[in-house]
Amino acid sequence: MTSKTFSRAGLMALILGVFLGICVNVSSFTPSHAQEVETLSCDSKVQKECSPNSGDTAWMLTSTAIVLMMTIPGLGLFYGGMVRKKNVGDITCLITTLWVLFTYSLTFREGGNVFGYDMGWFIGGLDRIGLQDILSDIANGKGNPNPLAPTIPESVYVCFQLTFAIITAALIAGSFAERMKFSAMMCFIGLWAIFVYTPVAHWVWGPDGMFNWANAHSFVNVLDFAGGTVVHVNSGTAGLMCCLVLGRRKDTGPAHNIVLTFIGASLLWVGWFGFNAGSAVTAGMQAGMAMLVTQVATATAAFTWMMVEWIMRGKPTVIGICSGAVAGLVAITPASGYVGPLGALWIGIAAGIVCYWACTGLKHMLGYDDALDAFGVHAIGGATGALLTGVFAVKQYGGTPGLLEGNFMQPVYQAIGVGTVFIYDCVVTLIILKLVDLVIGLRVPEEVERDGLDLALHGETVQ
Repeated sequence: MTSKTFSRAGLMALILGVFLGICVNVSSFTPSHAQEVETLSCDSKVQKECSPNSGDTAWMLTSTAIVLMMTIPGLGLFYGGMVRKKNVGDITCLITTLWVLFTYSLTFREGGNVFGYDMGWFIGGLDRIGLQDILSDIANGKGNPNPLAPTIPESVYVCFQLTFAIITAALIAGSFAERMKFSAMMCFIGLWAIFVYTPVAHWVWGPDGMFNWANAHSFVNVLDFAGGTVVHVNSGTAGLMCCLVLGRRKDTGPAHNIVLTFIGASLLWVGWFGFNAGSAVTAGMQAGMAMLVTQVATATAAFTWMMVEWIMRGKPTVIGICSGAVAGLVAITPASGYVGPLGALWIGIAAGIVCYWACTGLKHMLGYDDALDAFGVHAIGGATGALLTGVFAVKQYGGTPGLLEGNFMQPVYQAIGVGTVFIYDCVVTLIILKLVDLVIGLRVPEEVERDGLDLALHGETVQ
């Protein structure tokens, strides 16, 4: 009996000992296993299967949302308030579909060989066609960021840059308002996005673009922090070509609704902080300085335009102040990550004066009918800001000195960038317009123009 009891007790002790031994082994194994699969944080050196920075990601999600806000309601209201009631509309988001299919890949990925020639300086590759192969392993917190934005998920970067592509195309519509067929606009905008916006954006921002200052093989280092050249010179130049090809409107009227324009300008002002400060793609010091100089330049430009208008015409106007604010926003865009507050002040003053002249004197001198001054505000304002970036850039803020710090070549680089985009845009936009006109026609019939595009083409009107 004693023997059986002892055997049972011994067996239970043996089982308990084995169980404890397994537990000890498992507990000692777990830390080394966890260490083995630990996900590193994404940064400029670690860009494969890494964990994005939550602070940067949160800021970029916010920036993307407010840039989209400044485009759809903001720009829509700003433009809609300045055209007649029967002509509010016709701004498209076709760009999103093209972006998903292939234009993101062609813009922000490294290029490859085409017929044996390296074309990366001109256009990107197709490794992200259909946005394929974007790693977003939510279970393990892993992603492969775009090297241009190494601390955020590539999906967020795709959305952020998409908003730039959308607003660039939408800005062009301000020049041909009240004249172009909706079908022609859709065809033109789609082709323009593929053959003009995509390569130009790659030149300046693509990893191997010929103007990208961060590209070690670039011989012309153009500073364009948030799109002065890519967005504003580009869209404004295309707008000018549309005006010249379409000709003048048969009938014009006063601003449709100044309140709408004011609300739209206010949304643009607020949303532009996401545009400029968001282009830092991090929630850091550069984003903070970009936000500060954006406010300084915008307020200064609005005040300057108001004073010039007051002197020249005897009365300051709400439309004038709104236009001046947008001119300041445009001009500071290329400079926002590179200049300080004093540089922003001078850029704002220059934008207020130069853009006012472009929208009045230059416009009447050349005789083109730019319905909403896309060329005068965006192309001229963007060029002004881009050129002055080369003067006022501060190495401490953006890593590249300007003329005032002894870098005499930077203004030259800026001028080359602006001039190249202007010439390329003029030529390719003209070709696209002529092709569309040949196939389906560009301009609406005179009776449609008289009755209003919203009513005639869409069966809708704003009361």
